[in-house]
This record gives sequence, C-alpha cells and structure tokens, in this order.
Amino acid sequence: MHSDDAPGRELAWIAVDWGSSNLRAWAMDEQGQIINQAGSDKGMLALTPDAYEAELERLVSPWLPASGQFDVVVCGMAGARQGWREAAYLPVPSALHQLSQGAVAPRLEGTRLRVHLLPGLSQTRSAAQHFDVMRGEETQLAGLVAEKPDFSGLVCLPGTHAKWATLESGAVTRFTTYLTGELYQLLANQSVLKHSVGSDDLDEPACHDAFTRAVAEIHAAPQAFSSRLFGLRAQDLLDSRLPSCSARAAVLAARLSGLAIGLELSGACQGQPEEEPVTLIGNPALCRRYRVALEAIGCTATHLDGDSAVLAGLRLAHGALTHHGEVL
Repeated sequence: MHSDDAPGRELAWIAVDWGSSNLRAWAMDEQGQIINQAGSDKGMLALTPDAYEAELERLVSPWLPASGQFDVVVCGMAGARQGWREAAYLPVPSALHQLSQGAVAPRLEGTRLRVHLLPGLSQTRSAAQHFDVMRGEETQLAGLVAEKPDFSGLVCLPGTHAKWATLESGAVTRFTTYLTGELYQLLANQSVLKHSVGSDDLDEPACHDAFTRAVAEIHAAPQAFSSRLFGLRAQDLLDSRLPSCSARAAVLAARLSGLAIGLELSGACQGQPEEEPVTLIGNPALCRRYRVALEAIGCTATHLDGDSAVLAGLRLAHGALTHHGEVL
C-alpha cells in the first residue's frame, strides 16, 4: 500500500524496516523528511533470499525518477542469517552512532538501488552463559541516541520479545530479552487458562485494578508465578466477586497480563533507582501498559514512538554512511 507523494520534493534515499512478518519503506528527501511511504506483508518469513530484490523494487519503483541511483538503508530481519544477506551481529558494548560500520550490501541484479543492510547486536557473557541477540531494536535505540547523543539509562522496547537495554553515553553496554508477550499468548491460547481469559481493556477500572494489583503482587514474590497462574483458573471457578461473562474474562486477562509483565519487571528493574525514568520505545498502547506496570512498582517512564525512533535511527545510519563516503 502506498501513500500519496508530497508535492515539490524529490527523492534522495529510501529507509526500510524489514521485519519477520512485514516490510515498511519510506521515501526520504534531502532533509530526511518523509515524502512517501509503503508497506507489504512480505516479511522475512514469506521470502527466500533471491526474492528480496524483486519485492523491494515492486514496493519502491513508483517513487523512482526516470534515471539515477538511490541509497536504501535497511534495518531488521533482511540482515538475518535466514534473510537477504547476513549482516553479522556487532558485540556489545557498541556505540549506536556506529551501527553503519557493520552494514553489508547484498548482490543486486538491477542498478537503480544501492542497498545497505544494518547489523543487529549480540551479547555473550560466558561466565553466566548469558547469550542474547537483537535485530531491528538497535536501530530504534539509535533513534533515541540521534536525539540525545550522550544518553545513559535503562530502555525498554516492549513486544512479543521485550528488550531491556542499558545505555551509557550513547552505547549499548548490555541487554536482556524477555519472552513475555509470547508467554502471555501461549498461556492465554494454549493452556488451561484459555477457558478463563478473554481480552482486557485498561481503560476499564476493574481491568486496570486487576492488572496493577497483579504486577505489584508478582514483582514482590516472583517465585510464586507458576502457582498464581493456576490460581487464575481457580479464581474463575470459585470467586463470586468477579463479574459475569465477558467482563469476567477481561478481568482475568488483565490479571494474567499483570502477572507476566510483573515477572518481567522483577528481573529487568532490579537496582533501578526510582528517580531515574525508564525510557519506553514502541507503539503507544503497549508502552502505556508498561508505564502503568512500572508505576505500580514505584518507577516512572518516558515514551518515544517506535516508528519515530526507527526512522531517526535509519537517518543516523544514512548520515554516517554518507559522511564516510560509503554510499557516495
């Protein structure tokens, strides 16, 4: 799907976020402003390596003038081992303004595009066997650094696999991934809890209360997580104070969400000073849920929109590539 061209502005380069399930592209002018955008459902999982170029050209060809060659800066799963071409992970600590130094160029049949695939980040702490990787989120973190070059602090990128990164003076020094979103989906859809939970809404007072109580409860006693999960099923069967039908399922879903996120916070926020806010990067609805959870344990949070962050990170990478003469 394409949006309309912005009148009177010429294409300078193309920014791309290529995920597992979706592809998003933005036509950018010389000032790094969006003049057009498009997307498709052809993420990494839907493509073989030899199909990437054709899909990219199909998406961006309406933007291309009759002549000229254009830079394309790509973050995300196109640079994975199963993607277009592997852009090897950069080990942490890693300065986010230097991500472009790990970019690779896939082989192309056409001559209209110059494609650069950005790397992800990796972590190996051999003593604790703490291995971790991210691919795509590092560009959102770079977007934060583009706005605040010397940023230091704790950053959370909520999602199916939530990332928590510690930044020091604009560099990622360590990070941890939590499977909270995937865990919630498995429990809600494939465990015994599927008979009890539905869809929650934090705007509903009963759901909001159930969520925050569960966050605080499990944050204080994470060792009780498994028993509290089964307690949800028992509560559904026995608690006469719960509302009926869909409202009942919504409250229990909010409690399940609170237990899952609260467990995550019990690990991710260990040692976090209450006066130092956590920076949340992602879609507003999910970041709001995490902000509410953080407030339930006495922490504060700020929010940076995920799309704004990834575009700022791609701009930073494009500027670095251009500055070093790599795409000129």
